[in-house]
Amino acid sequence: MHTDSLILAILIFAAALLYSSVGHGGASGYLAAMALFGLAPEAMKPAALSLNICVALIATWRFSRAGYFSWPLFWPFAASAVPFAFLGGALTLPDQFYKPIVGAVLLFAAYRLFRHFPATGTATRPVSLPIAVASGSGIGLLSGLTGVGGGIFLSPLLLFMHWADVRHTSAVAAPFILANSIAGLLGHLTSVKYIPAPIVWWIPAAILGGFIGAELGSRRLASPMLRRLLAVVLVIAGVKLIVT
Repeated sequence: MHTDSLILAILIFAAALLYSSVGHGGASGYLAAMALFGLAPEAMKPAALSLNICVALIATWRFSRAGYFSWPLFWPFAASAVPFAFLGGALTLPDQFYKPIVGAVLLFAAYRLFRHFPATGTATRPVSLPIAVASGSGIGLLSGLTGVGGGIFLSPLLLFMHWADVRHTSAVAAPFILANSIAGLLGHLTSVKYIPAPIVWWIPAAILGGFIGAELGSRRLASPMLRRLLAVVLVIAGVKLIVT
């Protein structure tokens, strides 16, 4: 294996560990890492989504076993997001119009997450079904367009609306990302030319990082640490969208 592929595998491992600890799949981190190494755009999206599916599947399993998953919280967002993620995955829009805007929103969300956050045990309120369906549709479309799973959009929404605490947010974000990533990848199938050969090294790195991160996030890390990790995820994703 070439040195570049080894370094990229290490970066993928680190991204998978960080993102899975907060119930995310890591597609934004993978895309950013692959961009640094000059991979072709037509290879980046399917590779990142494939890695995202692996890690989100692990995070879904770990957080569900820990007892934090909530079906009533999950289904309104997923049911409306998945078809739009497929649609977004099949579309190609000029990056310069939406990436800087989305990046700025994520950076602001990270700032709010550091400054204002409900403590563990703070009462949550029921999800508004119309808002959940509408926001799920928008998140799904943005997920498909950007090639990520949507957790970077769903998580701050759940937290800021007081619909879930940090661990329930992570437990819902993981399967939401899994479903959107599968739909987005299917939407891209008609335009996918190839998947880079070194992905055979990247998948084990992502799986290992995903297992470690999901274990830490679902059982061992305190909620304040999860909050900071989630804010870091949003910063990474926001900067990546702005500079690429």
